[in-house]
Amino acid sequence: MDSRKPFILISNDDGYHSGGLKYLVNMLSDMADLLVVAPESARSGFSCAFSASAPLRLKRRNRFPGVPLYSCNGTPVDCVKLALDQFCRDRRPDLVIGGINHGDNSSVNNHYSGTMGVAMEGCMKYIPSIAFSSCNYDENADLSYLSEYVRPIVSRVLKEGLPKGICLNVNFPRLPPFKGMKACRMTFGSWTQEVVKERHPRGYDYFWMVGRYRNDEPEAEDTDQWALSHGYVAITPTTMDVTAYSFMDTFNDMIKDCDTK
Repeated sequence: MDSRKPFILISNDDGYHSGGLKYLVNMLSDMADLLVVAPESARSGFSCAFSASAPLRLKRRNRFPGVPLYSCNGTPVDCVKLALDQFCRDRRPDLVIGGINHGDNSSVNNHYSGTMGVAMEGCMKYIPSIAFSSCNYDENADLSYLSEYVRPIVSRVLKEGLPKGICLNVNFPRLPPFKGMKACRMTFGSWTQEVVKERHPRGYDYFWMVGRYRNDEPEAEDTDQWALSHGYVAITPTTMDVTAYSFMDTFNDMIKDCDTK
């Protein structure tokens, strides 16, 4: 690795073989030294989960010439933790990136996303972190056109960093052309009809987790869902600190009556 370049750690939740990961590596390989540690298979929906009761394995892969790539049998967060412990002791990453995910991680998907789990883990290690996701769910989709946005965002964060405890959730509309980038808040939304019950021929019930997403504030124009549906790249600054500061004073008043001392 060229120590004069920035150093970026990359992971995802679609697996080391995913197209989105390939495009991301191609976009950034001339900008920085890259290290990729990604799940050995898809780990969508794992959020910030890590493996506490099963041993983990790393396997060297040879998919990206000149870029170290390892697969891990664990979660996206496991990948980041292992990478930092095993490969980054002598050189701390300047940036942690999750993606490019095949699928929308805006709105409440932020909380379920393994791609965001990568960024949140980097953020909890006080490393500037970004999650990139495309609303194009086709695993074979050509995402090379996203380079026009990915590279400037990465370059700006490498240059200026991010505030402590804040990472970026970046979501791209399904197809170009895009109208530009927009800073957004997270949309309040809900998943409905989440469980499909089936009957197995051997006589027992089984269930599929599916669901339909519902935008619960479709008229709000400052949200990530509005931006995506109107052709903008949605960028949501996301905080590690989940404290509800706006409720603190009210809550202090509420608990005064509960004080038994």
